[in-house]
Amino acid sequence: MSMLQNITHILAIRHGETRWNVDGRLQGQLDIELNERGLRQAQQLANALKDHPLDAIYSSDLMRAMQTAQPIAHALQRPVQTLAGLRERHFGYYQGKTFLQVQAMAPDDAQRWQQRDPDFVPGESGESLHVFQARILQTLSDIVQKHEGQTIAIITHGGVLDTLYRNATHQDIRAPRTWQLGNASISRLLWSPEGLSMVRWADASHLDDDSLAPHGEPTDVEPCDQGAKNA
Repeated sequence: MSMLQNITHILAIRHGETRWNVDGRLQGQLDIELNERGLRQAQQLANALKDHPLDAIYSSDLMRAMQTAQPIAHALQRPVQTLAGLRERHFGYYQGKTFLQVQAMAPDDAQRWQQRDPDFVPGESGESLHVFQARILQTLSDIVQKHEGQTIAIITHGGVLDTLYRNATHQDIRAPRTWQLGNASISRLLWSPEGLSMVRWADASHLDDDSLAPHGEPTDVEPCDQGAKNA
C-alpha cells in the first residue's frame, strides 16, 4: 500500500457562535445552542463544503456542534455520527461562569488555570489538561482507524481544536496559545502512520464579514487565552 493510501484527510471544524461565546462564559459540557450568527455560520459552512467529497462526518454530541454539523450533512447527504469523546473539556462547577467570576471565587484556581497547570482539575469534577488531551487523541485515533486513506469532517470545540493544534505542531501542553480558534473556522489536518500534521489552520474565508469573528472573540479554550473565547 502506498504512503498516500495511509493518509487520512481531516477537516476539523469549530462550532458556530453561541450567546455564551459572546458573553465569555465557560460552556464546557453544558448544552448551549447556537445563536443567530452561529446558525448563519453553520449554513455558510455547508455552502462551502457542498461540493467537497467527505467519506464521513463526525460531531460532538453537544447541541452547538450538532447544529453546526447538520447543514453540512444535509448538503452532502451524509449522516452525522455523534461522539461524546469529541466534547469540550469539562470545567466542573465553573461551567456557566466567566473567568472574572472564577478569579473572584477562587484566585488560586484561576492562577493555576492561567498557567496551564496540566494536573489542575477545574471545579472539582472537571478534567485536567492531561486527562482531556488523552481523551481527545484517543477519540481521534479511534475515528481515523476506520477511515484510513479517506477524507472526514469533525465538528467540535475550541479546546479540542487547541489539543489537535498542539499535537500537530509539537507544542507543549503548557505553552501559551498564540493561534486562532474562530467560530465555524475550518482547519485541515493529515493523519498518517507518522502522526498528525497540519495543512492549514482556522480558515474563515467561507464566512461573510458579519460572521467572521464573534463579538469579543470568546472561545472554548482556556480563559487565559484572550485571543479567543470560552468553550
